[in-house]
Amino acid sequence: MSRPAHGLLVACSALLVLAGCASTTQPGAVGVERKQTLLVSAEQVDRAAGQQYAQLTQRANQQGKLNQDPAQTKRVQTISERLIRQTGVFRPDAPGWKWQVAVLTSPEVNAWCMPGGKIAVYTGLIEKLRPSDDELAAVIGHEIAHALREHGRERVSQQMATSAVIGIGAAVLGVGQIGADLGSAVANVTFTLPNSREHEREADRIGVELAARAGYDPRAAITLWQKMAQAGGGAPPQILSTHPAPEARIDDLKVYAEKVMPLYQPAPQR
Repeated sequence: MSRPAHGLLVACSALLVLAGCASTTQPGAVGVERKQTLLVSAEQVDRAAGQQYAQLTQRANQQGKLNQDPAQTKRVQTISERLIRQTGVFRPDAPGWKWQVAVLTSPEVNAWCMPGGKIAVYTGLIEKLRPSDDELAAVIGHEIAHALREHGRERVSQQMATSAVIGIGAAVLGVGQIGADLGSAVANVTFTLPNSREHEREADRIGVELAARAGYDPRAAITLWQKMAQAGGGAPPQILSTHPAPEARIDDLKVYAEKVMPLYQPAPQR
């Protein structure tokens, strides 16, 4: 290896170590706290996610698949807003994010939240699972948790960390194709690549705390994921296709839903 290449390898390795020395959120009552590798700035990722979300919702609107049912849309937005008001427990800046919430007409049992707070719930999830408000809050709270923990940003960074040394160096230094490629990378981690089990556990645990603090019964996460596991017979819904085994997930949810029960005060008006 030449001296310049070796020097770049050493520099990139040092930067990787430094990049993994912080947690993006406060631990909350559920105690989620883990060092994360973050090679790309939050601003870059959020900007790319915002552009992707705008394109997706514009296309859905042109196809007549965006927020078609006013009552359904209001229900999803109301639940989301109550959850969003509780995000400051984990991140003081999060309530001030430019949150957006949409209902997309699709038969898929799915929901997601892009970096920076860009939420979508599919009509297939609402119509096939028929979730209660508490159960719908469990889904949306889980997806919001992914954004709070910046799992998308972390996964993009992990992709970079496994690429060639030159590519890593370019990403860290903000040069090369990173700006042009970031939009597709964000879309890839949102719609295609699986979340790790670690990310899913974190999102489950933060999600039940958000629900409890927002006045939704955190135990509804258990019945919700039971419904999810049963949906579609032998073929799991998209939202479950890369998630942990249902039995392990439900066991963990039982523990953490019980842990946050003292935070749960049912809202007077539902």
